[in-house]
Amino acid sequence: MRKEDNELLVRVGPGTAMGQVFRSYWSPIADAKQLADKDSDPLRVRFCGEDYVAFRDSNGTLGLLDELCPHRGASLALGRVEDCGIRCLYHGWKYAADGQLLDTPNHPDPHFKKGFKAPSYPIREAGGLIWGYFGPKEKEPAFPDYAFMHHPVDGMYIFRVDLDCNYLQLLEGGMDSSHVGILHADFARPGWQHGAFTRSDDPNNPGGIAVDDNAPSLSIETTQFGFHYAAIRKGEQGGQSIRIVPFIMPCARIIPAPERMATLFEVPVDDEHTSTFLVAYGPHSKNRARNLYMSGLDDPRFWSETDRHWKATWANRFGQDRAKMRSRESWSGFRGFEPEDGAMALSMGPIFDRSKEHLVPADGAVVHLRRILLDAARRVAGGDDPLPLPDVSKVAAVADTEIPQGERWQDLAPHNIADPQRQIAAE
Repeated sequence: MRKEDNELLVRVGPGTAMGQVFRSYWSPIADAKQLADKDSDPLRVRFCGEDYVAFRDSNGTLGLLDELCPHRGASLALGRVEDCGIRCLYHGWKYAADGQLLDTPNHPDPHFKKGFKAPSYPIREAGGLIWGYFGPKEKEPAFPDYAFMHHPVDGMYIFRVDLDCNYLQLLEGGMDSSHVGILHADFARPGWQHGAFTRSDDPNNPGGIAVDDNAPSLSIETTQFGFHYAAIRKGEQGGQSIRIVPFIMPCARIIPAPERMATLFEVPVDDEHTSTFLVAYGPHSKNRARNLYMSGLDDPRFWSETDRHWKATWANRFGQDRAKMRSRESWSGFRGFEPEDGAMALSMGPIFDRSKEHLVPADGAVVHLRRILLDAARRVAGGDDPLPLPDVSKVAAVADTEIPQGERWQDLAPHNIADPQRQIAAE
């Protein structure tokens, strides 16, 4: 990859093309549990290199403002949330959820208050997440309607993990099918230690592959929402084992399991930090302890609900247990999907230089992801807007399903509508 293209993709701060792409869409900015109560503590939010404060007022209304008070620049994230507003500690200036100035103890002029408004941003709660939009108000897009938003929040598994690396490293890992049976061997291929393949019998396991094939061929198709691909493995009955994964602009993917669907977002905090949000639904999603175990988030040394920051680093070797690797108890020395995926992304450093890599056909979905994002960044750099999202409520991922040779895999996900014109442009 050319270094200039890599720079275009990984830089998301103010004034960058990729930053403008992200600001053109609604993005998750918090787990709704972080602002669960009226007049609860304000939440400091960082998105694409800029800082904001989110809060829920006495009426339950959400507010999203620039972090620094417009008076003298103190942080509103330290302020008091009370009486239907947020009050700066420094001089007591108080703002409503829409930014309207409500009180100025050191300047009691009603005309000044009436005519003053702090910058505010659209904010919504849906699907167990808090969402924000940071682009021009006149270009605010329709709020996205993901499938998980149609399920009861109290029956879903939701988590947020903040990691110290660029968003693209995590997003590319999530779109890479060939790593599933290798990095995640303990969950994907039980029995690998004995040289025998055993299919996982857990219908909640997103890593369980149906057949012992770590070199799937990829069929990729650009769609109206981004793209989707089929990882095609050799079927047990002579057919093709198909797994379909969609990518939804600008940073979402849906990972399937037989009885669980998980939507993940890799939201750029800044160039070197990312918030991963996962929302999953299915028969077992309400069992949080079980899901935390599979995710690998049940070890308090590395993650907690308190701050949600991933604490595995080179200082603690990302929590890797080399003894379990030597005894063949574990392939990677990690337990759970998040520790394995996180360690790979973090081990690349904060921002990976893709001009040094050597790609193979199994990386086809990663390459296509880059093309889609580069296309969006170049559109923005040329003065155009990124393409809007269509209705994504029926976009589907498909867990490993065998179909006869020659049948169309696209028929397994008929609502993932292709876009032939964009396909030609992306290629």
